[in-house]
Amino acid sequence: MSSAPPSPPATVSGASYAAAAVTMAHYKAADSKREQFRRYLEKSGVLDTLTKVLVALYEEPEKPNSALDFLKHHLGAATPENPEIELLRLELAEMKEKYEATVEENKKLKAKLAQYEQPQEEKRAE
Repeated sequence: MSSAPPSPPATVSGASYAAAAVTMAHYKAADSKREQFRRYLEKSGVLDTLTKVLVALYEEPEKPNSALDFLKHHLGAATPENPEIELLRLELAEMKEKYEATVEENKKLKAKLAQYEQPQEEKRAE
């Protein structure tokens, strides 16, 4: 048995056969890349997660107005937290504490100021 490719049919010119072979190789390369990408998605758990969210949407008794919003909400809940987001949340909590402390200090200072302003107004009235 020889391993040489079969000769092209008599109706196909040599150039056409070469072009067809290149096209077939291109499709095989694209299929190979597609298959690699599918295996990557499987290995990383993306396909399982998408399947679970789509099943949840399918099983919803009342379908939401926006399927995309449903997917975003459920995918967002399933993904691990981004460290940058966690840092921003901590910073926000610190800023809220500082704000509350500043508001409380402002109230105390206003009360103190009111004590000192009243006697001066009473002196003017006399």
